[in-house]
Amino acid sequence: MAMFLRLILLVAAVLLASPVPARAPFPANPPLWIVRDADTTIWLFGSVHWLKPDLGWFSGDIRAAFDAADMLVLETAPAAPAESRAAQDAAGKTDSGPTLPQRLPPEYRAKLATALAELGYAPDAFDRVKPWLAATTLSVLPLRRSGYDVSHGVEARLTNAAARANKRIEGLEPRAQQLGYFDALPESAQFDMLKRQLDNLDQTTASTDRVLAAWVAGDTLALGALVDDDQRKSSAAFTDSIVTQRNARWAGWIADRLQRPGTIFMAVGVGHLTGSRTLQDELRLRGIAVDRVDQPASNSASAPASRGGAHR
Repeated sequence: MAMFLRLILLVAAVLLASPVPARAPFPANPPLWIVRDADTTIWLFGSVHWLKPDLGWFSGDIRAAFDAADMLVLETAPAAPAESRAAQDAAGKTDSGPTLPQRLPPEYRAKLATALAELGYAPDAFDRVKPWLAATTLSVLPLRRSGYDVSHGVEARLTNAAARANKRIEGLEPRAQQLGYFDALPESAQFDMLKRQLDNLDQTTASTDRVLAAWVAGDTLALGALVDDDQRKSSAAFTDSIVTQRNARWAGWIADRLQRPGTIFMAVGVGHLTGSRTLQDELRLRGIAVDRVDQPASNSASAPASRGGAHR
């Protein structure tokens, strides 16, 4: 399945979380950007929603920026598992008409049956699931088997830290709205998502490992190449709705927020911040400068430094 989908989507994530024993952290240096004016600072951090438990990314400049912030902003605000499941079921399930397998070409019907069996699902588990939800669910299950866990992802870690520090947490989109972007895709685009996932199920972990390696290294060029390759393989409807339009709306949110003083730590999928169609590009169109933050290997708690002109 598309790497991009796993980067930007929280679908099913809170429903599949489980505790994982703590390990010694492995150093990580993911990318961070800054937007600011005279009295407002907004840190932009590229999130990966599912991570392995031994990555020490929440330190150095990233931790200093978070600690200095008054508020945490995520793609969608945290919600209880029951609330998330209800929203997902409302958007992603159907109770009438042909079943999902019946709507697939025979070769993909067989691939879906094989995938369900390999992942431990009942043969009829996806009968009343819409193709976009089947695709997203299938994209994350192999990750969990490979040691990735949403409870160690960026959002979970930041949410817990914000709660401990009594920081306000705000979402850019309600969960139902986020799911609605997928539900509103043309059925042809939804089935394209599912077919790609079924065609590439055995590559899911390897492709995510490549994303993680570039993210850990702060290699925005490598991340951008992966994102661009994925967008070339995705439908135009998917890219426009899930990427382009959301970047434009989020840039508008940032522009409005710069009119009020404060310090914000904002984490969105790293796929929105790397590649050829980025949130930074939308901000520049509005005349708003974005700087990449230098992140030395030290774990200094001093205020992060930045360099001008590096937008990716």
